[in-house]
Amino acid sequence: MDRNDSFREFVAAHQQALMRTAYLLAGDAPQAEDLLQSVLLKVLGRWSRLSRIEHPEAYARKALVNQYISWRRRRVTTEFLTAEPPDRPYSSEDSTVARLVMRQALMRLPPRQRAVIVLRYYEDRTERETAELLNCSLGTVKSQTHYALARLRALAPELAPKLADMEAEEANR
Repeated sequence: MDRNDSFREFVAAHQQALMRTAYLLAGDAPQAEDLLQSVLLKVLGRWSRLSRIEHPEAYARKALVNQYISWRRRRVTTEFLTAEPPDRPYSSEDSTVARLVMRQALMRLPPRQRAVIVLRYYEDRTERETAELLNCSLGTVKSQTHYALARLRALAPELAPKLADMEAEEANR
């Protein structure tokens, strides 16, 4: 099998999971697609070496997080997010609204805190895996998680029960 075929197989097997992570980090589909595309180009350039390692998807995921943080440092924000929910009435049990509120709150977190929340709770990574992916200490992951959850609680008080469940799950790990 040549290099291109093995890379195509890698992309076919992992694109959906990497896209989900990119979407959670970037917050919208077009930016997520751009983010994933730029990372896959970098992975392709290094594929001759990466194809020989045990978990090339871990490298791709780490590159995705690093690229996202790098983009956020350079990007000038022209979006205006509002803290107000939609005007229509909704039930606090409405999971669609809860997801939208959580997404809006996630978008208002600093890049490192958002990356920690995405990796820990959406990707279900351990603290150690998250620290490795972010190239930081275990203590940094713990403190960033703490600060991010506190910020989410302040940004979206209606999500407090969900955030409490996330913290309880964290305590039981």
